[in-house]
Amino acid sequence: MHHAFTFLQLSLWITSISALALGVPGSRPEIRSPGDDGSSRGFVTFKLVKKATTSDKFRIPVTPRAPRSAGQGIGDGFVIHDRASGYQVVEAEKATFKNSVGIDQDGTDYSYFAEVELGSEGKQLFMLLDTGASTTWVMGSTCTSKSCLMHKTFGPDDSKTFNDTGKTYAVEYGTGSVRGHVVEDTLSLAGLSVRIPFGVANTTSDQFLQFPFDGILGLATSSDTWLTAVTNAKLVDSNLFGISLSRSSDGTNDGEIVFGAVNPDKYTGDITYSSVKSDSAWTIPMDDINVSGESAGVTGRSAYIDTGTSFVFGPPDDVKALYKLIPGSSSKDGSAYTVPCDTDKQVAFAFSGQSWKVSPKDFISGPNGDGVCTGNIYGMEYVPGGWLLGDVFLKNVYSVFDVDNGRIGFAAKAVPDTTEPSTTTTTVPTETPSATASTDSASASATSTGMPTGMPSGGLNGHETPSGTDSSTDEPSNTAEPDSTGDSAGARLCARCTIALLAPLLSMIAMVV
Repeated sequence: MHHAFTFLQLSLWITSISALALGVPGSRPEIRSPGDDGSSRGFVTFKLVKKATTSDKFRIPVTPRAPRSAGQGIGDGFVIHDRASGYQVVEAEKATFKNSVGIDQDGTDYSYFAEVELGSEGKQLFMLLDTGASTTWVMGSTCTSKSCLMHKTFGPDDSKTFNDTGKTYAVEYGTGSVRGHVVEDTLSLAGLSVRIPFGVANTTSDQFLQFPFDGILGLATSSDTWLTAVTNAKLVDSNLFGISLSRSSDGTNDGEIVFGAVNPDKYTGDITYSSVKSDSAWTIPMDDINVSGESAGVTGRSAYIDTGTSFVFGPPDDVKALYKLIPGSSSKDGSAYTVPCDTDKQVAFAFSGQSWKVSPKDFISGPNGDGVCTGNIYGMEYVPGGWLLGDVFLKNVYSVFDVDNGRIGFAAKAVPDTTEPSTTTTTVPTETPSATASTDSASASATSTGMPTGMPSGGLNGHETPSGTDSSTDEPSNTAEPDSTGDSAGARLCARCTIALLAPLLSMIAMVV
């Protein structure tokens, strides 16, 4: 009998030790399946669900861009300056049209942003121009995340008119997020200045380390954007804006955005309009996709037109039908496709009876180290039954986003007057990263990826889901959906702690008995 109690006691001690050891965070490596995270290869400014050829589902990756892959150089004559730690900023030509401003870019055609002025002192920050986002925010001066320390920030010391509303906000970006406080202050762009509420982030995910911009200017169709405030203040005649995006290989950054009107010098011919299908997103019906005049049979689809997305994404079956018309193309996973580097096939998207061609410069990614070229149209269904058309398409057209009339228009881009290199400047953050910089636990590693291996090494991929605001707490809410493929780490830890506490108690009872 004594031996039995001794055995019971030893067993309980072993159980206690095991429970505690397994419950200590970091005591064993974290095992992630490929579908757990998104990739560091895409950026999303509203949360959608990826539907690929496999059965796994995960949130759209949110990742600021990495450098352009080998073989994708910028135009001759461009002088690129590092902003900090490799950031590249190519300034646009000075815009002269009323209420317009040049659109800077990173020299890779991946991200397009403008310099805005914030607060009473007009502090200048870069903000991504994003038609796929409604939330406007910048990195805050109290933020200690690594990405904040590498960028310019904004806070109460930068403006006499800074007002913290006490509310919090959180925006989910798939593999990353931003959280912080809602403040009120002036935001000036293109000669238009209004006082609006916007987010000042005190936590940002590490993906933003890879990009030059310091925040996002939401230009979606919602009623609470900066442009709506400008319109309500009667600073412009119409609630619309026209966009022309530059192509780095063309040698001149002539990108421009104009508010309240369109710039006739930036396009030729007529503007063809399509009615928007949603009150919450810039989405229009797409007629078809053609490859050198041959229909791919992609009909009845919607297209989300998003300046915050670098590439083009569509349902895998649609994309397969497109590449089937390109001899020599192939895919290992149905998502990323290789194409002959010298193919003469040209892809075009049709809206309201008009087709718009995509230049091979944009459709074909330059050869990698093995001499293989990749198509910049990917088989990934980020929008159920829809296409996501980003900068790969938008560089080929002049785009008009008309809020008043609920429509998007496209026209042929005007040929620039010059191909002289654009002027560039170097901007350096006031802080440098330190060992104590915090890292958002929601962020994904820059090297981890749940995407197909053929996906691009950089790029934005945009659409946004705010997590909501809360005026009653200083801590931002986090309503990210739970991972349906696994249990809760917190629940596991609590269970082990319970076992660890009960084991010694039972052990003492056994000794007494």
